[in-house]
Order: sequence, then structure tokens, then C-alpha cells
Amino acid sequence: MLFKAQALKLGKAKDEKSVYFPFKGISRIMSANFKVLVLNGPNLNMLGRREPDKYGTQTLAEIMQSLVKCAEQHDVTLTHFQSNSEAELINTIHDHYDKVDCIIINPAAFTHTSIAMRDALLSISVPFYEVHISNVHAREPFRHTSYFSDVAKGVICGLGATGYQAALLAAIDQLRNQNNSN
Repeated sequence: MLFKAQALKLGKAKDEKSVYFPFKGISRIMSANFKVLVLNGPNLNMLGRREPDKYGTQTLAEIMQSLVKCAEQHDVTLTHFQSNSEAELINTIHDHYDKVDCIIINPAAFTHTSIAMRDALLSISVPFYEVHISNVHAREPFRHTSYFSDVAKGVICGLGATGYQAALLAAIDQLRNQNNSN
């Protein structure tokens, strides 16, 4: 069975904004030295249409295509998964515990509510970077609380879609420094 995932537009799908991938909506892009998992939480599949004044006009597929290009330039394998389901995101984290060197996560609304996702990330001992497209600290007070920030390797917010590339470059730098010290 194939699951629908908002991911890279690698070919035409029924609605031309989605691509059908096997394995729970995970898309594997190229092979490389480092492996990075990019997780996107609820409602991020609506980027480009949802509140463009806060989140910009780029779709998630466009953001991920740009991130893949950046990853290719640095010989990094990028895997992307988006879900509106907390359980699917947690299962994806668990499934990748020994398969990735780093995680970049935009937990979206789960930022303020999901102790379970925090625990899943801590259980696999993989460094992760928290990304938010908008500046969550300049928004409603409930958005100022994150269950991830205090245990993340770094937090990037308010840079728009560029925040994903900033997180990727920080992850690459951290992984290279880690490799050089071993």
C-alpha cells in the first residue's frame, strides 16, 4: 500500500502537489556521507496557502527541493517526512534511530503540546535542530513555549524557509567537527 505524503515533487501525482511514496510517505534522496532526517509537523502541508503573511508563499515541496539542492552540494543524504499525526511522526523518529546522523524538525503546533515527541527524540540519542518558519516569540503567548528547545542542538526561528537551510548547514558543520575529533 502506498501512502500519500507531501514531499518533493519528483513526478506528477493526482493533484500535482503530492507524490506517492512507499514506506509511510518517506522519500529517500541520493546517497552521501551524512544522513539527515527532516520532519515536518501538522499543517505544514498547507504552506503556500496557509497564512502567507506569516509563513510565506513557498510550498513545502518547494522548500524541500531547495533543501535537497543544498544537501547535494554538501554530500548529504536527506530524508523528508511530513505528517499531521503525532503517532506517525513518533514512529518515524523511532524507525530512524540508527539510520540518521541528525534530525531537523519543525514540530509546528506539536511544539507546544507534545511531550511524547520530545521523549521520542531523546530516546534515540540523535542530535536535532528545531526549526520554525515564523518568529514564534513575536506571536501569541502560547507559542512561546517549546517542549523541544531546551534539548535541541539549536533552535532557528523567524528566518522563513531559509531556516531549514540554516539548520542543515549547522548540522553539517556539527557532524564534520564531530567526525574530525574522532
